[in-house]
Order: sequence, then structure tokens, then C-alpha cells
Amino acid sequence: MVTPAVRRLAAGHVVSELGLSERRACRLLELSRSVLRYQSCRPDDSALRDRLKALAEQYPKYGYPTLHDMLKTEGLVQNRKRTYRLYCEEGLQVRTKKRKKLKRPRIPMLVPNGINERWSMDFLSDQLAGGRRFRTLNIVDDFSRECVGQVVDTSISGQRVARYLDELAERRGLPKIIVCDNGLPAESSHFA
Repeated sequence: MVTPAVRRLAAGHVVSELGLSERRACRLLELSRSVLRYQSCRPDDSALRDRLKALAEQYPKYGYPTLHDMLKTEGLVQNRKRTYRLYCEEGLQVRTKKRKKLKRPRIPMLVPNGINERWSMDFLSDQLAGGRRFRTLNIVDDFSRECVGQVVDTSISGQRVARYLDELAERRGLPKIIVCDNGLPAESSHFA
């Protein structure tokens, strides 16, 4: 898209070089004569630009709203949009920092050598035909792939999980390690 400023320059060139009238040049370039004759009445922003740059250097973490408030208290500006326009034209945008990821040491998962060495616990969720949601807690032995236990209910609390693990401990005994659905191992002594 060609801006009006560029079209004004083109019309001026056509008038001066080709000797066409202003009216014909505007018709040729599909430009309104009022756009051709437009002169900006924008005030000189050099002092405001300099102060804005100085404040941005002094406070590099501040964005344009805070800088606008500082300029407003100094009496240099009233219009927030003007401050934003100058802020963008000067390229003063605050760079957003990337979120730091939590780095945990990777511990390789040991393959179990027998039954009751490691269990995996996982919660699943589904919906009935009537729209009501329910959850299931599945506990699987990682060596034999046997489903050690399963709890199905509309809500499964942490106390209910602890009670169910106590029942499994009485019936079958607890494994050395229980791996939760987020992949973090937990010693079985915590659950007993």
C-alpha cells in the first residue's frame, strides 16, 4: 500500500517533470487534491523525544505507560497516544524476558527385575453420557503389567488414595518405588 506522503511526492514529481497540472496529476495518481495540499500541523517533538530517550535509558525496565506518567508530571505531554507513537518510532520497546525453566537433574528410570519392585499410578478422567465427569485411579505393576488396583469415583481425594494404598499394603505389600503420573518416583515408605 502506497502512503499519502509517497503519493504527494509522486504528484509533485509529475507536476514538475512532466508539466501536468495539479488537477491532472491528482486524477492520474488517484489522489485527492486536499491530500496533495495537506501540510502537517504536528508540533516539533524533538525536545519530547530527547527527554523520552533519556528517561528510557535511565529506567530501562519501564514501559511507555510509566514513562508517559513521568513526562506528564514534568508537564511535557498530555496525550498518551502521542507518547506511544514517539516511543515506537524511537524503538524503545521493553524486551520481555523468556521464562526460565526449572532444571531438574534427569535420573534414568531403572527397569524393574521382578514383581512388586515398581508401581505406576495415574489418574484418568472421562464423562458419562449425561455429562457428569468421573475419575479413575489406576495402579499398575511395571514388571508384570498387572493392574494392581483401580478406584473409580466422581472425586478422588488424597486421603482416599492414601487409604487405598494402605489397603493394598495389607493385601499385597507395597513396592520399593511408586511412580506418579508426572514421572516423579516416591519411596513407598511415605505411603505406609
